[in-house]
Amino acid sequence: MLAVAITALLLMLWGPAGEATAQDEETVIEQTAPPEDPSTAIKESVETIQELAATGYALLPRIGIMLALLVAAGLVGKLTTWILRRGLRVWERGEALAALVRISLYLLAMGAGLSVLAGDARALVGSLGLLGLALSWALQTPIESFTGWLLNSFRGYYRVGDRIEVGEVFGDVFRIDVLTTTVWEAGGPEKAVRGAQPTGAMITFPNWEVLRSNIVNYSRDFPFVWDEVVVSVSNESDIAYTMKVLHDAAQAVIGDKMTEPAAQYQALLKKARLAFDIAEEPLVFVAPAEAWTDCTVRYLVEARARRRWATSLNVALAKEIANPQHAGRIFPAYPRTEIKLRREWDGQST
Repeated sequence: MLAVAITALLLMLWGPAGEATAQDEETVIEQTAPPEDPSTAIKESVETIQELAATGYALLPRIGIMLALLVAAGLVGKLTTWILRRGLRVWERGEALAALVRISLYLLAMGAGLSVLAGDARALVGSLGLLGLALSWALQTPIESFTGWLLNSFRGYYRVGDRIEVGEVFGDVFRIDVLTTTVWEAGGPEKAVRGAQPTGAMITFPNWEVLRSNIVNYSRDFPFVWDEVVVSVSNESDIAYTMKVLHDAAQAVIGDKMTEPAAQYQALLKKARLAFDIAEEPLVFVAPAEAWTDCTVRYLVEARARRRWATSLNVALAKEIANPQHAGRIFPAYPRTEIKLRREWDGQST
């Protein structure tokens, strides 16, 4: 609606006068009247072809100027791209700025070339406005994808090599194009590979997902995530003693590898003015379950190595719980069924 209104205003202000005189109408009627003599028709056809050839020949210089403008725009665009790529440290931003500059240059060159070809820029205002409106409706999805690419280039939601989750897509970014993003898929609960490991499949999704979906980046500024391993013990166990044993076992497996990532995490939080402490060693939490107690070991690990470290921890914790020195204090959980027996039922012995 805004494009139509602006187009109408420009036509009202600078549009050419389009009223034909009576003499022009008579000329049109005379020209469109069918000839009476076949030789006259042939003669008029030849004259029409000659006029078209003369008109095309007269337009050759203007066509040459228009092509020269497009070539100049392409050369300037390439030069600008080279300068931006060398000047900007972040390659994605340089590429996005270069794309905007190239598009602007080509649009300017096309507008100038069409103005030269038509001989009057005002005559092109209405047609270009309506054409732009039609293209905006017809190319809505590509325009949204291009906008998503620009936003990602300037804001840096994800880059090549990052592990991300966008909508139902989870994996490592392989390629970012102007309209699409390609990801090496990683596994999940409802996939053939249930762990967060590569499946070998590649998923391509449109960049308009950046505008419509939540973007989860597991490795952009901090390539580590918190993970948990749950160990269930019976309620007869010494819970405090069990927590200490599990903590020491986890500390021996992964404790040393948590120190530096925890310090980096703390620095990021301090920079963002988020004042809370980060554990530099594994932590153990307990929670009652149906007929046992769940002991959860929480630790910090590299995003792409979660399954490997979870396996190592499970093996180490199971081995430690089975150690004979903990007999009588730590009992593994097992399923239970409670049965109550009554000697009498409604006054009758059973």
